[in-house]
Amino acid sequence: MSSRQIGDTLRALHRTGKKGVAFLIDPDDSWQEDHLAKILLDAGPYAPLYILVGGSLVQKDNVLDVIARIRTITASLPVLLFPGSVVQLADSADAILFISLISGRNPELLIGQHVAAAPLLADSGLEILPTGYMLIDGGRISSVHYMSQSVPIPNDKPELAVATALAGYFLGLQFLYLEAGSGAVYPVSYELIRAVRGRVPCPLIVGGGINTAEKAKEAWQAGADLVVIGNAAQKNPDFLAEVLRVAEIHNLSLNVN
Repeated sequence: MSSRQIGDTLRALHRTGKKGVAFLIDPDDSWQEDHLAKILLDAGPYAPLYILVGGSLVQKDNVLDVIARIRTITASLPVLLFPGSVVQLADSADAILFISLISGRNPELLIGQHVAAAPLLADSGLEILPTGYMLIDGGRISSVHYMSQSVPIPNDKPELAVATALAGYFLGLQFLYLEAGSGAVYPVSYELIRAVRGRVPCPLIVGGGINTAEKAKEAWQAGADLVVIGNAAQKNPDFLAEVLRVAEIHNLSLNVN
């Protein structure tokens, strides 16, 4: 892979209006080999698809093992680290979302962990994707909320989200991730996504609480370039392929036009 390949494909989604899907695998979850294989193989014909590996806690030292299992199922899908801490680094991935929690005021998650990780990343072959991470209230205390000890941005305050997103963009962050948290009662609102999309000209990732194809479609329509699917796909192995088909229909319609 070229050093900028994944970042460039995300920028292409943003530039062309096409939509993508990321499947989030938390190493702490109990993934059966056949269950994970069904999810990935059923989704195989549809693209673009990215695999995110990581989580807020990750108590098991098995990030490398999870990536190896993914590679045995499919060697073609890009694997991106979605780390909750510096211990979740792995050279066997293709890229890393180098996340700064810009919605919070925890210095460890704004810059502290990054300083510890930077020398390791400099010596790795990972593509670095500088990402502003914004925790949005999803109606319940999420793992991210608890572990980061940060207050989420209210879902009905798009002006706060816009100000935060602009600050991250002006600081040089190249991607934005709006997150309602794993198992959120409700996803990031249409109005909030649309407000951020209207002011910040960089690829926009949205996740948390997207448990129906309609919610994914609404996030895309509001301006998300990439939606993240996690718990819903674990509970229903057919769900990821369903969401990817919706994205495929949208992307094909752009080619026709």
